[in-house]
Order: sequence, then structure tokens, then C-alpha cells
Amino acid sequence: MDVIRLLGIRDTSLSVDEVLAAVGDHAAGGTTIFVGTVREQDHGKPVTRLSYSAHPSAEDELRRVAEKVAADFPVTALAAVHRVGDLELGDTAVIVAVACPHRGEAFQASRRLIDDLKSQVPIWKHQVFADGTTEWVGACE
Repeated sequence: MDVIRLLGIRDTSLSVDEVLAAVGDHAAGGTTIFVGTVREQDHGKPVTRLSYSAHPSAEDELRRVAEKVAADFPVTALAAVHRVGDLELGDTAVIVAVACPHRGEAFQASRRLIDDLKSQVPIWKHQVFADGTTEWVGACE
């Protein structure tokens, strides 16, 4: 069975329950989950809303990142989903989860998964600030 259980770039709400269920595995002694949400400020400026856009290759790049994490750590199950489109404050933007035999490995693999997703998968964030200014932030930094 493939350890990569769920991957996706979606324009609909994300579910922590779905992601957690996807990585459930009796061989795992540790499961970590990271949930990224839209926060109310960035760079000390109030954020009113934001939008995510993804390149057509984003899902392929997400799979490549997930495969690398699964190869580098003793992963028993892995999942990652990222939202695109318009999001409001408090909305869930990204969820990653990793199950491994031990908690330390799960923490390390999960950290690598979210960091590599943010730095290598072509997803861009367009933030709108309360003062009317906007900012594009590239996920591939």
C-alpha cells in the first residue's frame, strides 16, 4: 500500500477529519498534523482577506515533495492538501499529516513536508491589507 494516502490542491474547504483519517495506520506510534490558517495580520499590518493561486503543475510538485519525505523518513502514512481561491480570516489554507513508528520521526517528517511544500510547490498567496495595499507571496521562495 502506498504511504501517500491523500494529496490535493482544492478550491473547497479542507477537512482535518478527512486528513487525519487518511493517515490512520496501526503501524504508527506517532501522528502529527499541521493546520495552517489565514491570520489577521502579516508584517505588522492587518489582513482583510487573501487568495491562493496554483500553477497547473502544483499537484505534481506536491507529489514529488511527498515522495521525497516518504523516502527520507520511516513514514507509514502521509497526507497534504492545500486550498486555492478566496479565503477569509480563520479559514484553513493547508493541512499536512504524517504517521511514523515514533513521534520524533513524525514531527521531523511533518516539518519537512510543510516546509518543502511552502518552498517548492508553485502556489502563490495574494494578501489584501486593511490599508488597501496588497502583496503577492510566492510559495516557491
